[in-house]
Parts: sequence; structure tokens; C-alpha cells
Amino acid sequence: MKDVIIACDFPAREALLAFLRRFEGKKPYLKIGMELFYGEGPAIVREVKDMGHPVFLDLKLHDIPNTVKRAMANLARLGVTMVNVHAAGAAAMMEAAREGLAQGGAGDALLIAVTQLTSISEAAMRSELWIDRPLTDTVLHYAKNARAAGLDGVVCSPLEARLVKGVCGDAFVAVTPGIRYPEGAGNDQARVTTPAQARAAGADFIVVGRPVTEADDPAAAYARVCADFLGG
Repeated sequence: MKDVIIACDFPAREALLAFLRRFEGKKPYLKIGMELFYGEGPAIVREVKDMGHPVFLDLKLHDIPNTVKRAMANLARLGVTMVNVHAAGAAAMMEAAREGLAQGGAGDALLIAVTQLTSISEAAMRSELWIDRPLTDTVLHYAKNARAAGLDGVVCSPLEARLVKGVCGDAFVAVTPGIRYPEGAGNDQARVTTPAQARAAGADFIVVGRPVTEADDPAAAYARVCADFLGG
């Protein structure tokens, strides 16, 4: 179970659909995050699902358990393939998310937890979040909490994917953003690798945004990423 997920961080429906028309019948796995979801609402998820795209709904729910459970039940009814919470919400919240997902009829969807954002450095974690543990230790601790709460995997940096597998098992899913090529800009990502490096590190899914969405030929850029990550 490996795939490349395109981060569709577009401001509105029209921009997304114009982008997808450039793929000539292909149905790549799409990540819909806060920008597009908050701009267009649940209808945009239903629309791309009806077009045949698997959807990772990336809203990083983080609230009290009852609120997350009810929200997740509503999101489940959109037919999402993957959805996430933030592991910092702790075990009771993550367990409630799992219950909400089943309640909404999407118990087979992958439920994953964000450990630490790939934009966060260890220095920022210590100085701003007051987390004195090493970043890697924190990621692994959050991953173990997510597994204990019944989640399917975590979002983590490609740099941590193999370590997550080491403490949570090979079946525990590692979804890794922070994918860049040497010739590209890192932008606001602090912990990055290439697709081939992410594959070697044990990632199950990679999430790729600007290297594809801002490419002159997005379909060709996507094909390059798939070849590097999936082989062939």
C-alpha cells in the first residue's frame, strides 16, 4: 500500500478543477486541506470523490473528545479515504475520532495523527512550544500513543518514517509530507527529502504539493514523483 498524494492547496474550486484537467483522465490521490475545505465546504470533497479521486482530508482535528467525535462522524459521511487528527489531542480524543469515523460509516478509512509539523524545527519546538525532549523522541512518543489509541498511522517527516516503523511495526502507516527535489525551494518546510529518499526511509504515502502544483507541466512532474517513489 503505497501512493503519491497531491496536496491541492488551492484557494477555490475553479483553480482545483483547472489543475485536474491537466491530468487527461488520470485520477491521482488528492489531499484537500484547510484552505480549500474552508473556502468551498464539504461539497468539494464530494465532487472530487465523484470524479474518481481518493481523498485525504487534512483538517488536523484537535479539540475535546466529544467535539472531535461528532465532527469526525460528519466528515466520514463525505466518503473520505484518509483523514487526520493531531496527536497532541491525546489518547481520549484520538479514540473518540475513531468512534466518530465508524459512526459516520467510514470505519475502513485510514485514520492518522499528525505528530509534529514538518515546518517545525527542534529549536522552535524547544523555544516556542516548551517541549524539551528531542524532536525525534517526541514524534515517536506521539506515534506510539496513536497506535495505542487504535489509529492506523501518523503523519511524520520522511526523516522519521523508518523510526516510526521501528517502534510501531511495519503495518503502521507513515504518511510523509516535506517532499522536495534538490533543484526546488524548501519554502516553509524544515525537514525534507526527495521521493526516492522517502521510499528508502519506509514511507507508505508521500504528500507532494508545490513541486507538482506549481510545475509548468503538473502531469509530467507527478509522473516523475511516482516513478521515483513507486518505481517503474
